[in-house]
Formats: sequence, C-alpha cells, structure tokens
Amino acid sequence: MRPPSPSIPEKEFLFSALKQGLRLDGREFFETRPVTLTFGPELGWVECSLGKTRVLAQVDAKMIKPPPERPFEGVISIHSEISPMASSEFELGRPSEEEVTITRMLDKVIRRSDVVDKESLCILAGQRVWHLRLNVHCLSDSGNLLDCACLAGIVALKHFRRPDVEVIGEEVTVHHPTFRAPIPLSLHHNLYCFTFAFFSDTSIHPVLDPNHLEQRLNGGLISIALNAHHELCVVQKSGGVPLEPADVLRIVNVAVQKAKDLDVIVESRLREDWEGRKVEVR
Repeated sequence: MRPPSPSIPEKEFLFSALKQGLRLDGREFFETRPVTLTFGPELGWVECSLGKTRVLAQVDAKMIKPPPERPFEGVISIHSEISPMASSEFELGRPSEEEVTITRMLDKVIRRSDVVDKESLCILAGQRVWHLRLNVHCLSDSGNLLDCACLAGIVALKHFRRPDVEVIGEEVTVHHPTFRAPIPLSLHHNLYCFTFAFFSDTSIHPVLDPNHLEQRLNGGLISIALNAHHELCVVQKSGGVPLEPADVLRIVNVAVQKAKDLDVIVESRLREDWEGRKVEVR
C-alpha cells in the first residue's frame, strides 16, 4: 500500500512557511541538520545521524578468488535494507522506490566512483583478493535517507581496517590483529552526497537536506556527490521540475562548501575515535 499523502492543511502550512522564507524546523534554506557519528566496538561499525534520520553501516572483509576478467582487483558489494522499523511506509521483502534509489546511488557513489583502490585489495594475483561487503541498515527515516546512508557508508570504509597479510610464494598468512596491526583501506577520495528539493511552485526557494514532509511534497530532487577538492562525481535528478543551468551551478557551489565543512567533521571524529582506541589498548 502507498503511504497516505500529507493532508491539505499540512501542504498549505508548509508552502506558506517556505514562501515566507521559513522552514518548519527553523533551518535556513541551504542549512543541513546536525551530523552525529557514533562508532561501535568493531572497526568499520558506524551509526550516522542526520537530525532524527539514523543509518547504521558496517564493513567486513573475507578472502575470495577474483573473477577471471579482473584478476588484480578486489571486489566490493553493497547491501542496503530499509525495514519497517525505519518507517511504517516500508515493507519487508518489497523494496520501495526510495530503497531502490538509495541502493543505486550508493553503488554510484562508492563502487563506480572508485572510492576504494580495488588493486590494493589484491593479495595474490588471480588467486586471492579481499571481498569488502558494506551493509547499510536504515534505522529511522525522518527525511533524506540517501545523504545519511552515503555518509555512513563512506565513514564506515574510512573507519574499517583489514587484517595484515603476509605472502610467501603461494602461501598466504593472515595475521591476527593482536599480532599485527590491521591496515586501513586505500581510498582515492571522500565522496559526500547532498540532496536538494525543488517545488512545483517556482516562487518557493529550493531547500537542502529536506525533512520528511518537505521530501513528500517536493516537485523534484537533485542529488550531488562530490569531494572536498571540487571534484564532481555523481549528479542524479528525479522529478519533473525543470531547472535552469544557473540554478544547477548555484547548488553545486553550495554543495562544494558543504563538502569542505563535512570533511572537517568526519576527519575530526575519526581522529577522536582512533585516539580513544589507542588509550584503551595502553
């Protein structure tokens, strides 16, 4: 069943507030909700919160035989799940349109954009490579699950450490973390996704990081994935609202600055977590 549409008073109240330059949660039009990153006891376990939207990401690795067409590259697979726990709008076993969109965007942002150096995952050419599996579980949907899921996935990959491996001839030895320190993944760049919502009424200003009601009533969404070095990797638009080139350039410039700010937050939280783990080991 489709989720019930917002009521007429809700629509009128939201559109009236936006026309007056106000958002229901008090944010500016191009302001994101606070980002919170919580790390678990295991490396590669991250819970990301964007306001009340929460996503859990976890990375694990195992050795496999590489496909014959790519004998020198590791394998990355991404699995996302939105259960009824996140929202009553989702059903088990029946992927919604939003779930399909999130899965495809995660694949574009993380796998196709070569965030991870796949050749660094090769252990023994043609025989052994690392297979990274990224599991993304959406815990609570308060709007803009896509950006939260992409951020959780990227941070989980940066937080993860794979076991150290020693290769002598054809013999492969995997060292336990207590014997040799695990090794971080080789990442080419940190991609961050930002979603902007547009409305059918062109007099209404577009908004960044739409909440649940704004996302339900939008006339179109545009998601931009880029890094802090002004490198644009993915642009995805959905909805029928036409955009002028100047509008697209404006929101790209906004996303560039937001990526810089978010990169500082992510690196700071990763350093804090790593320093805390060093203290625990001592």
